[in-house]
Amino acid sequence: MAREIAILKRAKISKAQQYMLLAVLGAALVLGASLAVTLHAVNQISFNSNVIAAEEQAIVTYSNAVKNIGICKKPAGEVYNLDEIKACNPNSVSISSVSGTLRYNIMENLAASEVLNSVPKENTQDCMNPKTNKNYTYDEMNEIYAEADTDEEMAAASELIQSCSALRIIPDALPAFKNEEALLSSLNKIFLLSGWEPESLSPTGTSTASTLGNNLNTFSVRLSVEADSATTLTVLDNIERSIREFNIERATIGWGGNNTLVLQAQASAFYMTPTTLSETTKTVKVGGK
Repeated sequence: MAREIAILKRAKISKAQQYMLLAVLGAALVLGASLAVTLHAVNQISFNSNVIAAEEQAIVTYSNAVKNIGICKKPAGEVYNLDEIKACNPNSVSISSVSGTLRYNIMENLAASEVLNSVPKENTQDCMNPKTNKNYTYDEMNEIYAEADTDEEMAAASELIQSCSALRIIPDALPAFKNEEALLSSLNKIFLLSGWEPESLSPTGTSTASTLGNNLNTFSVRLSVEADSATTLTVLDNIERSIREFNIERATIGWGGNNTLVLQAQASAFYMTPTTLSETTKTVKVGGK
């Protein structure tokens, strides 16, 4: 009888141990699952925090760029919201309201520069003031801009300032693209100014990257001048004084018939490679993976 009781007690103890083992195993599984869920939640929170921080930094950078350029009205807060960006219209923004920006400095300082205005400009056919029959002064153009009522009028006034003020000197001196026709037109003006008319002008068609700076390219031009010595030297002098930069790489000068001076030269003219701004995408990873 006592043996049966002992066996029964042992069986109960063994079963209790099994229940305890199962309980501990279940608790371990619950704890493991809880830890996994917790770690996943922490990673998600960290990931979302990194994404939000990256988005906020991108918004700040973009807003600062727009502020520094001066093409939109100032934001209501520290940064532009989506509605303010959609409503951005440079033509409705007065220059006086964006003082200190790139646009203001260009339109108010460079465009009004007396030094640059003293340099002859290439594009003057549309810069004549019908009231005075003279080229527009900067004050006259600025008055037209200030009196503009509509976006179209303001855009036209802004284009007038860009085309007819001292700002015209910049693209005349260093174009933003390869324009062989404009270059040949400039050379033809130099020749006519020197009292000599060429029989024909043509580019060589070759173009290479310049070693003088980034985004700076050159294309070759052949010059051939045969005239009296005074005229030929005047051509060289006017090319040297031209606002358009020429690099004469090779030249030969000799006497021709009828006591003429013959100039054969290989020269290079410069232009800038267009710069394209594009959006960049940043990938945010969890734990660097």
